[in-house]
Amino acid sequence: MKNWKPKTRKSLRARLSPSGALALAWRWPLIARVEQRTPRADWTTWLYLGGRGAGKTRSGAEWVHARVAAGFARRIALVAATAADARDVMVEGESGLLKTARPWARPLFEPSKHKLTWPNGATAMLYSAEEPDALRGPEHDTAWCDELAKWNYAQGAWDNLQLGLRLGERPQQMVTTTPRAMALLKTILARSDTVVSRGTTYDNRENLPPAFFDEVIRRYEGTRFGRQEILAEILEDVPGALWTRAMLDAAFVPAEPPRAMARVVVGIDPSGTRGHDERDAVGIVVAGKGMDGSAYILADWTCSLSPAGWANRAVDAFRRFGADRIVVEQNFGGAMVESTIRAADAYVPIKNVNASRGKIARAEPIAALYEQGRVKHAGSFPELEDQLIAFTRDGYVGQRSPDRADAAIWALTELMLAQTGEEGWLEYAREQLELRKKEEDKPPTPGWTKAEMIRKGLWRW
Repeated sequence: MKNWKPKTRKSLRARLSPSGALALAWRWPLIARVEQRTPRADWTTWLYLGGRGAGKTRSGAEWVHARVAAGFARRIALVAATAADARDVMVEGESGLLKTARPWARPLFEPSKHKLTWPNGATAMLYSAEEPDALRGPEHDTAWCDELAKWNYAQGAWDNLQLGLRLGERPQQMVTTTPRAMALLKTILARSDTVVSRGTTYDNRENLPPAFFDEVIRRYEGTRFGRQEILAEILEDVPGALWTRAMLDAAFVPAEPPRAMARVVVGIDPSGTRGHDERDAVGIVVAGKGMDGSAYILADWTCSLSPAGWANRAVDAFRRFGADRIVVEQNFGGAMVESTIRAADAYVPIKNVNASRGKIARAEPIAALYEQGRVKHAGSFPELEDQLIAFTRDGYVGQRSPDRADAAIWALTELMLAQTGEEGWLEYAREQLELRKKEEDKPPTPGWTKAEMIRKGLWRW
């Protein structure tokens, strides 16, 4: 064909034979979009902000391969939100290091050692942001940080990584993430040695299933959530929000929370539907009141499970954190919600609360506690924080039900605003006596062993 010039990358691929397309896949500079190519300027941090499915992982993997091939990368740090993410996405994922490697330069992965080794001797170690101290000590010349906005203890992990990025003549790091308005991300953006690339989900449309756009993307187009997750915009605080990012950043506790808690509760916000997708989640948040008088968000165990599934998860949280009681909203289901939890553990103490006031009226006094610095977050809870900042004085502006936020508000209300102390313990004791009496009134079931009767309190010595 004379004077033929490909107009798009897609047409170029379509005209190639299968073997030619495979060879082209190994020539990343030919198929990469402009924002996916390594910047030419002198930089220390390359920040690639991209929407869901924009090709961030492929860009990070190809950058690491290029650094290894050029001899610039000898000791590499691969940091993800969790150890599983580092393995499943950065290494073994569809766009990870193993599947994007050239056959002659494919690294050897040793899962037990969390280590990759290239034929030229370069090595990469996998790290989890959940364990910031693991980055204290090791030295690197190259680092790839994936989904920074999801990291727990992000500041601690980032600081330790920076102190170890000191090998070679020009150590560099790449950050691939969908953005959130977090303090650390803003700090990285403001640095003079940072270069920024941006990509949207639409930019990578030819490599994504059509159903993904028809069923998922269209659902969030034009929404605030979509602007962040699809267009990769860093959204600032909602006007009139009860919580601000600054308040939530100030609430973050970089160290471990106090081990001794005066009281711990599990807040539950039941779903009003029977669905099992993410929109029908049951909010389960654990909070404690420290000896210093401050409240601490300890864990977010929100899930989308069957009634038996979420009840067992709530009871597991109760036991794991040594909680005093479960606080559950009874507007959805009433006695049925309590009976679902009782089926998982008949003796767990439960306090039913009624949503007699609107969400904003319940949220305002809790937001005031944050503003006073009396509520802390023992870790990073991005989904919970995104719901909190969607509360405004005029209403809730989030796209999904604030299940996590409602559960946290119920728990914090019980700890900081409801009556506690001796009266609460008397109420708990009365509940236990009533449960024991019900068991005693039941006729013994034939076949019970002595041990079972002792466990149920029915054996008379």
